Amino acid sequence: MTAPASSSASRPTSGILLALGGGIVLSLNDLAIKALADTGYALHQVILTRAIVGLLLVFAVMAWSQAGFRQMRTRRWRAHLLRVCIVMVSNVTYFVGLSLMPLADAVATAFVAPLIVTAMSALFLRETVGPRRWAAVAVGMLGVIVMTRPGSGVIQPAAILVLISAFCYASSHMLTRHMRETESAATFSFYVQIGFVLVSGSMGMWFGDGHLAQPPGSTWEFLFRPWIIPPVADWWAFVAAGLAVGIGGLMMSQAYRTTEAALVAPFEYVGMPMAILWGVLIFGTWPDATAWLGIALICGAGLYTLWRETVRRKVKDVAAPSGDL
Repeated sequence: MTAPASSSASRPTSGILLALGGGIVLSLNDLAIKALADTGYALHQVILTRAIVGLLLVFAVMAWSQAGFRQMRTRRWRAHLLRVCIVMVSNVTYFVGLSLMPLADAVATAFVAPLIVTAMSALFLRETVGPRRWAAVAVGMLGVIVMTRPGSGVIQPAAILVLISAFCYASSHMLTRHMRETESAATFSFYVQIGFVLVSGSMGMWFGDGHLAQPPGSTWEFLFRPWIIPPVADWWAFVAAGLAVGIGGLMMSQAYRTTEAALVAPFEYVGMPMAILWGVLIFGTWPDATAWLGIALICGAGLYTLWRETVRRKVKDVAAPSGDL
C-alpha cells in the first residue's frame, strides 16, 4: 500500500486491474444506496452507517499492512481536508441525483467524470493527452448533453446534480495524483471515511428528526428525511454499501495513486454495464432510446480512449529496448 507511486508507473497492469475491480465493487454501493433511497431512509443516515463500516475495513487494512497505523499520520492535512470536502459534495450531489433517476441513467451521466479526469490530467498534471483523446472528451460531453435531455423543455435538475458530482469526483482524483508520493491508499480512505462520519453525524443531530423534511418527489427529499430504525431485512444494504465503498475506494485510490490518471479513468466504464444489469434485475428499469444514445456516446468515448491507449502502449513497447520491458 505504501510503495512509491513510481514503482508501477512503467507497468500499469495493476492500476488497470484495480480500476476495473473498483468499478465493479462500487457499482454495488450504487445499488445499495438506490435501494435504501427507494425504501425511505435519509441520505445522511445511510452515509454515516456506510462510513462506519468502511472505516472498520480501513482499520483492518492498516493493521494488516506493513506500515500499520502510522498511515493515519500526515503533514498534508490541508490537502486532505480539501479532498474530503470535494468527495463529500460529490457523494451528496450524486446520490440525491441517483434517488431521482433510473440507476443506469444516473451512472451514465456520472461517467463524464473519466473524461473530465482526462482533461484535468493534461491541464493540471501535465500528462500527455493527444488530439484523439480530446476528441473523445468532446464526444463524451455530447453524450452528457443528450442524457440531460434539454429538448424536453428543461434540463433535469437531477442530471445537473450528477454532473456536479462528476466534476468533484474528477477533482478528487487530481488531488490523489498530486499527493501520491507521500500518502497511501489507506490514508486517503481513512480521512474520507472520518469526514463522512463527522459531517453525516452532524447532519443527523441537526435535522435527523425530520423538521426540514421535503415533500415527496422534491429534489432534496432524500437528504432531509428523518432517520428511521432499519429492520433486519434492510441491514444487507447498509453493510453492502459500507464494504463496497471501503473496498472499492481503496482500489480506486491505489489505481490513481500508482498509474496515470488518463490511463486509469476509461476503465471505470465497467460500471456502466453493471448499472444496467442491476437496474434490470433489481429495479425493473431499462434505459429508453434517448438514454441509450447518451450511454453510447459517453461509453464509446471512454472505450475509444482505452483502445487508443492500448495501441499507443503497444507501439511504445515495440520501440523500447528489450532491457526496458
